[in-house]
Amino acid sequence: MARIPGVEPKEASLFTRIAYFMTKRKLGRVIMPIKINAHHPRLLRALAHMELGQEAAKTVPAQLKALAQVKVAMMIGCPF
Repeated sequence: MARIPGVEPKEASLFTRIAYFMTKRKLGRVIMPIKINAHHPRLLRALAHMELGQEAAKTVPAQLKALAQVKVAMMIGCPF
């Protein structure tokens, strides 16, 4: 459990609600790191830009990116 409570959707700004919607659509739920980063909207926006940039990178095939993400998640014990 996180030490910092996340921002709930009813308390969130419009941008944060959009970020929650996109995260829920992609992962099936809003993960706690997104809720915690929502306390600082500029940080949340920067993280969103970084994620979009990484997805848009065409130097590595999408299947290899997905495999790498799963491998790293397994190595560090990521719960999602």
